[in-house]
Amino acid sequence: MSPSDFDRDLRAIHEARTLARTAREAQQKLEAFSQEQIDAIVEAMAAAGLRESERLAQMAVDETGYGRAADKVAKNNFVLERVVDAMRGMRTVGVVRELPEDNIVEIAEPVGVVAGIIPTTNPTSTAIFKSLIAIKARCGIVMSPHPNARACIKAAADVMHEAAVAAGAPRGIIGCSTVISMDGTQELMRGDATDVILATGGMAMVKSAYSAGKPAYGVGPGNVPAYIERSADVARAVRDIISGTTFDNGTLCSSEQAIVCDRAVHGQVRDAIESEGGRILNPDECTRLAATLITERLLVNPALVGQPAAKIAAAAGISVPDDTTVLVCPLDGVGREFPLSHEKLSPVLALYQVEDWREGCERCKQLLQFGGLGHTMVIHSQDDDVVLEFGLHKPAHRILVNTVSSLGAVGLTTNLFPSMTLGCGSWGNNSTSDNVGPQHLLNIKRLARGVRPFQSEAVAQRQRRATEAPADPPTRSAASPATGDDLDARIEDFLRSRGIISAAARLAGDKAQDDGCDCDTCNTPGSQDDAERSSSGADETHAVGLRNSTREAEGTHTSEPVDFVAEYDVRQAIDRGENIRIGPRTIITPLANDLGQEHGIFRRR
Repeated sequence: MSPSDFDRDLRAIHEARTLARTAREAQQKLEAFSQEQIDAIVEAMAAAGLRESERLAQMAVDETGYGRAADKVAKNNFVLERVVDAMRGMRTVGVVRELPEDNIVEIAEPVGVVAGIIPTTNPTSTAIFKSLIAIKARCGIVMSPHPNARACIKAAADVMHEAAVAAGAPRGIIGCSTVISMDGTQELMRGDATDVILATGGMAMVKSAYSAGKPAYGVGPGNVPAYIERSADVARAVRDIISGTTFDNGTLCSSEQAIVCDRAVHGQVRDAIESEGGRILNPDECTRLAATLITERLLVNPALVGQPAAKIAAAAGISVPDDTTVLVCPLDGVGREFPLSHEKLSPVLALYQVEDWREGCERCKQLLQFGGLGHTMVIHSQDDDVVLEFGLHKPAHRILVNTVSSLGAVGLTTNLFPSMTLGCGSWGNNSTSDNVGPQHLLNIKRLARGVRPFQSEAVAQRQRRATEAPADPPTRSAASPATGDDLDARIEDFLRSRGIISAAARLAGDKAQDDGCDCDTCNTPGSQDDAERSSSGADETHAVGLRNSTREAEGTHTSEPVDFVAEYDVRQAIDRGENIRIGPRTIITPLANDLGQEHGIFRRR
């Protein structure tokens, strides 16, 4: 790195940090503005943008060399009119929605300061768009322009900023870097003053945005297939496709990249392409075009992005009329060996034939998977069942029907939310599949009222005991802890409900067997001993799994090990002069263990 490069990086970092901190201070003031004040600022920004739209569009063409000035004016005006119209009436301050049936009130808060990454393909329209949605959401924004479009992006940011300030916004609410370096962009995205990132640009920049440690909205590439099904109005479909891919010379990521048509209408499609000024190339011409337009890394040659068809053809050594609208290359497959099956960002289309909609469906999937997952596709068809099949099974989040893809995806020819930032969802490694708007720059608080009572089981038990008739307290020894007259009975009930036999229950069962029988058949149904045990409570001990036993030599009654021993069980055994049989799985409370060890009443199996 040369000293001048190092100095530029330091200046870029310092500028990004200063702009973000200034935007933070301004945003904290803007946060207190009312909805009416915010809306008035947005309207003032839109009016100023419309006055400067043509100048900004021409600046973009002159600086980048991409696209056509008239189409860039249309993109600027789309944002300044269609996007602003969609935001009118949208609440972004205070209570934004009430759900009385759910007793919920939603309250909007701004996310804070936005880092806006602006591309070279749509520089002024994207800068205007991100400025408008940020202010609508009461956010500050600092833009990092593509180095090849820094002047026109800075000019667009200045128009938005001065209009906002004149309408009452705090100065510094919209900023734009002028010293451009990767280090400066990284500082803007990662700095403490930045709260969210809106990234539009190449995949490397979008990935960098997602790894910056901040919430980010990025976009993925578009490799839009346009399917013409046999029931379509073929002439209209081809006209829409060519209109889309030639708009601003194909610089919108939602522009059509390939035609997929049923074999039954293939001849009509070719005729319509030629009648619309398109040129269908032969295999040799397609090979030369692919080598010229697409690099080995499957990237579009930067010198040919957004260029007219005739210029691209000339670069590939192909002779076509100057008024050629689009170059079309028939292809047999999708993938690296077919470079023109990738996104081309220019008025160049691949052309595929398929047998029917099922094969067409698979071909469209292949194209999306090769470079446009989650973005956009378009189908031209009059068969609603086929249209629905495409809607159900295509890996794209904008599936357009009988319209121009490049303009339908952004919301100009459809009722999708108008946007210059189109999310591709998880399929495209993006955090949203939406057309991004001010709603994505809001944090929503929810005020939720209790609608159903909650009562813990402990409270419920206390209430039940309070309503029950008092029971006779169990007999306890003087040494038994005074923790409530019914505590022992409740412990026994609790243990029995979980299939656990306490030492007291086991001893009671053994004693019942000693008193009632000295044989192994004392449980014979219907015997007189059964009746006596039932009257003495022995049936209860049998109900929890007590077994018959025989006496051991030392005079204690033999039984299975008990499951649980509490201090009360030990004291009962001491009073009766009996032992407690325990095993490796027996649970013994600490006090019970100390007392049992002291009196030597435990017997291990």
